Amino acid sequence: MKYGPAVRRRKLGAELRALRVRAGLTSGEAARLVGWHQSKVSRIETGRSGVKPSDVLLLLDAFDAQDPRLRELIVALAGAEDTGGRHWWHAYRGLLPPSYSDFISLESQACRIRTLETSVVPGLLQTPEYARAVTRSVLVGMPERNIDALVEVRLARQDVLRGQPPLQMNAVLDEAVLRREVGGNGILARQLTHLMAAAHMPNVRIQVLPFSGGSHIGITGPFVVFSFPNTTDLDVVVLDHLTSSLYLERKEDLKAYTDAFDALVLHALSPEDSLEFIAQLAGQTRSPTPRRATALRKEAP
Repeated sequence: MKYGPAVRRRKLGAELRALRVRAGLTSGEAARLVGWHQSKVSRIETGRSGVKPSDVLLLLDAFDAQDPRLRELIVALAGAEDTGGRHWWHAYRGLLPPSYSDFISLESQACRIRTLETSVVPGLLQTPEYARAVTRSVLVGMPERNIDALVEVRLARQDVLRGQPPLQMNAVLDEAVLRREVGGNGILARQLTHLMAAAHMPNVRIQVLPFSGGSHIGITGPFVVFSFPNTTDLDVVVLDHLTSSLYLERKEDLKAYTDAFDALVLHALSPEDSLEFIAQLAGQTRSPTPRRATALRKEAP
């Protein structure tokens, strides 16, 4: 049984602890009501242990939590949508750091991803050779067999864009992403061609922030916003650092980053002009006549 990433276990534990306290129960009293040892309740509440949806329902009944929407949210946090069994990335568990496994888990469950990239092409849109060049530059000295495995992981992640239903992806790319010769000019040219093909997918929207547009709110750094089916209460912002990832779940943080992304969408070139811009950089002859994306405020894939 998969319980979801650590960030969601911690959120689940906090929600259950709040409900227990509201019910006026100690952790020991809650444990006796459901026939468990007190340590199991403590592990769940601190996020150190996963919990099955069926066990969550036992706790909700013990806490007399009857609100249907609240029950749905809590069960969703426990991974009620999962069908059981190990997931494909488990085969790489000795190679992937926990933060990367958490990221892949979120990505696999999300219905929509909004990402700002300022340095490299998003992983879901990378070609194999570009992914290999990025991995080599970040993980200097790593054995070639491990690099091969990490590239396999990167490519396997891309299946979410072809799933049923497919992940909806909104990507805003700084012009630096399109000009940085990761792996050399030839690899970059083929990567740009791949981006152009991806931009024609109905569930992928790519916009470019050209240097000529000046400064923008995204200069503070890249970020990813994950959204999940049926509720915004599970949305997560992910910020990557050199040795770890930071997960933001507070409503004020989520609003700040979603507002920032909306501002970037309006500041960037429209998807059509972004495609022309990428084509020009890839060596094609079409020249864009930039139009801002103000008219495209509607939700896009």
